[in-house]
Amino acid sequence: MSKPTLLENERKVKSWIIAISVIIPIAVAVLLFMPAKVNVGSDWVYFLPHLNAVINSAATIALLCGLYFIKTDNIPYHKASMSVAFVLGAIFLVSYVIYHGAADSTSFGGEGWIRPVYYVLLLTHIAFAAIALFPILFAYYYGYTDQRVKHRKLVKFAYPIWLYVTVTGVIVYLLISPYYVH
Repeated sequence: MSKPTLLENERKVKSWIIAISVIIPIAVAVLLFMPAKVNVGSDWVYFLPHLNAVINSAATIALLCGLYFIKTDNIPYHKASMSVAFVLGAIFLVSYVIYHGAADSTSFGGEGWIRPVYYVLLLTHIAFAAIALFPILFAYYYGYTDQRVKHRKLVKFAYPIWLYVTVTGVIVYLLISPYYVH
């Protein structure tokens, strides 16, 4: 491939990454706050928060494995671990969108000191999740295309955000799961 074609392709990929990074958080916000939920015909969607916690737990493990493998200079296993985390994140996102498009949000019923802890975790989780897609997609792209200098610069920010989102996602689930109706 010629140099101009590579640059043109990279511009297209970057445009897609930016568009996806903006559209998905907006779509999720719309789904969370839309007055009428989509009727999916049964209660199967109420299983999705439990599945999402498993997916987030697995993504956390994949991210930690990815860190271990890069620290031990095992590039092929690092790439595999990060790809697993990336695919799990995509599956999670689809499941999350389906759930919040079809089910009403659950209110946290905890009282006392746990209530502010829950809301701090939830709000920081939401804030970081909203911004996480942009650096994660770019970091993955730079790693995939072997642009190691750009990849290393970006993962200093992307990795801790991604890990925080997966870990706090599980913690938030564990705290709210007793209050699920279904």
